Amino acid sequence: MLAEVGAHVAQVYEDLLKRSDPRITEYPFMTSPLPMTAILLFYVYFILSLGPKLMAGRKPFDLKKIMVVYNFSLVFFSIFIVYEFLMSGWATGYTYRCDPIDTSNSPRALRMVRVAWLFLFSKFIELLDTVFFVLRKKNSQITFLHIFHHSVMPWTWWWGIKFGPGGMGSFHAMINSVVHVIMYFYYGLSAAGPAFQKYLWWKKYMTAIQLVQFILVSLHVTQYYFMSHCDYQFPLFIHLVWMYGTFFFILFSNFWYQAYTKGKRLPKNTPEKRKAAAKNGKLGVENGRHVVENGEVMNGKMKMK
Repeated sequence: MLAEVGAHVAQVYEDLLKRSDPRITEYPFMTSPLPMTAILLFYVYFILSLGPKLMAGRKPFDLKKIMVVYNFSLVFFSIFIVYEFLMSGWATGYTYRCDPIDTSNSPRALRMVRVAWLFLFSKFIELLDTVFFVLRKKNSQITFLHIFHHSVMPWTWWWGIKFGPGGMGSFHAMINSVVHVIMYFYYGLSAAGPAFQKYLWWKKYMTAIQLVQFILVSLHVTQYYFMSHCDYQFPLFIHLVWMYGTFFFILFSNFWYQAYTKGKRLPKNTPEKRKAAAKNGKLGVENGRHVVENGEVMNGKMKMK
């Protein structure tokens, strides 16, 4: 009985992969979902168990220089990804409504396949965000939001580009890359040291930018439900993107409330912090220091306390 069930599942799996886009198969890690799944499972294991155990008897690593290079490298990489998304469809023919996937081998269609894979690749690079937290012993900053985003996003995007690289389902990837240009520029400045703290007054607006992102993504895919006809090939992806955008809008709205309405993540010794403390009936104890907390809003984490 078990053998029959296993054989049936294997057959369904093989039939499913046969329906995938053949143009993406030549790219690394795209033949089978097993390698990328193994990487993500090890990532979660390292973050929650192995990493903290290895660092238990060690001093935190000083990774400021590495983080500066890392963050600004992702800024330039994200700029390139945005440009490629624009040139492969979003600025060269897409209507921003019902845009089907171009399944041809035209230069523009193949360019979209390539940038879709590059976006996926960037998600695996960004796993280092959490690794840096572990090596710096900032385990308290590794939240559910952070781990969920870093692990689920690349896993779902792998399936997305495996079957449908491009079309209206890629809009959220382009918008996310735009946000990452701003976000990693912020982190790069914050990692550069105290001399740059005065340029980080716009920390609060990072969450607002995130919320605008999720609103744009949700509104874009919501169009699908009001169209009389749309020949986009994978409606399931539309449903998933809508749920993803809505879910994260709720999570980041709560982050905004906790961080800035209640004042839990505002810099100390500022009017905003004192106002929030007074509103919540708390008397803040100030020690005369101005502490700037640099938080990664996108993934629910914080950097460079």
